[in-house]
Amino acid sequence: MAWLFERVAVVGVGLIGGSLALAARRAGLISHVTGVGRSEANLATARARGIIDRATRDVEAIGPVDLVVLAVPVETTAIVARALVPRLAPGTVVTDVGSVKGVIVEALEALLPPTCPFVGTHPIAGSERSGAAAAEVDLFQDACCVITPTPRTDAAALERVEALWRGVGARVRRMAPADHDRALAWTSHLVHALAYTLAGAINAEDPSRFALAGPSLREATRVAASLPELWRDIFLANRTAVNEAITTFSSQLERLRAAIAAGDGDAIARLLEAGRAGRRRLESER
Repeated sequence: MAWLFERVAVVGVGLIGGSLALAARRAGLISHVTGVGRSEANLATARARGIIDRATRDVEAIGPVDLVVLAVPVETTAIVARALVPRLAPGTVVTDVGSVKGVIVEALEALLPPTCPFVGTHPIAGSERSGAAAAEVDLFQDACCVITPTPRTDAAALERVEALWRGVGARVRRMAPADHDRALAWTSHLVHALAYTLAGAINAEDPSRFALAGPSLREATRVAASLPELWRDIFLANRTAVNEAITTFSSQLERLRAAIAAGDGDAIARLLEAGRAGRRRLESER
């Protein structure tokens, strides 16, 4: 059988890395998966679920592979890649799944030798859950996966990585790393900042009010259940774009606050209608 990538190493067998391995196995795109992680219990779960064939806690012990998937926190990606470099055979393709691309692409293109091409990716899918137990075989079905090539990206490696994501059901879109980071600051990073802040503010003001929470609050704060250290690293890695998004959003929220304080019903209606129009646009993108 002609595999797209016969032997794969997934460094970080969590929601994204584990789901990719599961989906690629089902699609017949990969054969053997080595899982690398810090937790013996998580690796045991990954083996029990058939996500990986072999487990190791030592990134330097992955052995010869055709593809390395770096599914670790943003701030750890370059550190792991540096440890891998001496162990990579010529022709090994390296990719990542980080939700910030600029710093990762720049770092890995500088670290990896020309014989080991790097292709940056970001599957826009997931949940607030983590670990191998959270992996879902259909996680990427109809999800958007952004690929961030640069002039240095190897064309053949780019095509193979895109084929991998299409093979697991994702809709692939190419973007420059900087364009990706500016867009995701609004569509993902700001959303998480708002969810954490809203849940934290209510908890600090009067936690008993959560007893009156309906579906709107639960949905609005759902992603605040995500690991804080993961999002701390994302905010820092994309801090310029995230700061711009928060500043612009804050000015919009201030306009609504001022209109409410002034009892200006017309202004309130205009602001709410603008939001409703944005929601309709979002729904049309599905």
